[in-house]
Amino acid sequence: MINRDRLIKTFLDLVVIDSPSHNEDQIADDLTRRLKELGLDVDTDSYGNVIAGSGGDNPLLLSAHMDTVEPGRGVNPLIDGDRIVSDGTTILGGDCKAGISAILEGLCSLREDGTDQIPVEVCFTRAEEPGLLGARNLDYSKIAATESIVFDGEGPVSRITNAAPTYIGFKIVIKGRAAHAGFDPENGISAIRIAADMITRLPQGRLDGETTFNVGTIEGGTVRNAVPESTAVIGEFRSINVEAIDDLSQQLEVVLAKIRAMHPEAEIEADLTTEFENYRVPDTDPMMVRIQNAVRGLGMKPTLKSTGGGSDGNIFRQKGINAVVVGMADHNMHTVREYVTIPDLVDAAHLCEEMVRKGKD
Repeated sequence: MINRDRLIKTFLDLVVIDSPSHNEDQIADDLTRRLKELGLDVDTDSYGNVIAGSGGDNPLLLSAHMDTVEPGRGVNPLIDGDRIVSDGTTILGGDCKAGISAILEGLCSLREDGTDQIPVEVCFTRAEEPGLLGARNLDYSKIAATESIVFDGEGPVSRITNAAPTYIGFKIVIKGRAAHAGFDPENGISAIRIAADMITRLPQGRLDGETTFNVGTIEGGTVRNAVPESTAVIGEFRSINVEAIDDLSQQLEVVLAKIRAMHPEAEIEADLTTEFENYRVPDTDPMMVRIQNAVRGLGMKPTLKSTGGGSDGNIFRQKGINAVVVGMADHNMHTVREYVTIPDLVDAAHLCEEMVRKGKD
């Protein structure tokens, strides 16, 4: 039986462990201990991902990531009615420690009750937030599963992700010419001015229901009395629609060509990187059907929604693992207003338990 108090305690214990991306050693050690206590064989790969298994054929992979975004150090969780919140100075860390907690409680409940289980594997990845790096570098020779449920979606566990976008990151480096801003600014070429000319010609925000474009950071200049010689413009665009991705790539190239023509003495270099590829899960997909049936069996109505974000599920699917992402009770991810809804967290643990219970394969 799912133990609500134990689940809350597990979550509270996990969120106070600092684990910003690339600093997951402490939580990895804690989770390794917990998984061993559940009777699983535990291993880590060369990247530091935590992998565990019960043995047996055709296991189901349960997955979540260990890292959090900043500000995520010194989290002070508070219970506010049916919500768990931070004190407002940091994120809470529900992304993705709510998912981890649901997995641990589901497995603990089954073990405690002596319930027959299907074979399982567990994978807690590192460095998901900077670009799904843990999943990218996962040693897949240690994974036998061909199906996975990823607890890393926003909202209740009944919210199931049926589509996710392709994500293109870009970095545009502009090199102008430095000069004293007071003595001879006419001899300088301002990289920041060029960046401004470029940014105003680029799309911004939500472009349609499936597509977004964002300039996230501008890095440039040294002191206020010098014409800035170099500037970097860093951003992204993403869409579920492959044609939209191609169109935006071409649009960016057109803008760059125009800016180069406007500022022929400047050097402008662009680097575009595909961080992950889009996917759509058909309603008839076997894993999707199983999860929806389990959600209905728990008295909830499944809701299928696309997402503008990526998850380890994107990479798993590229690697041939039929992964489906579900909600984990978290809201307002990546902000100090983040909160986890306790009843939804309990539901997430129930879904994990239901998916692993013998007879649900």
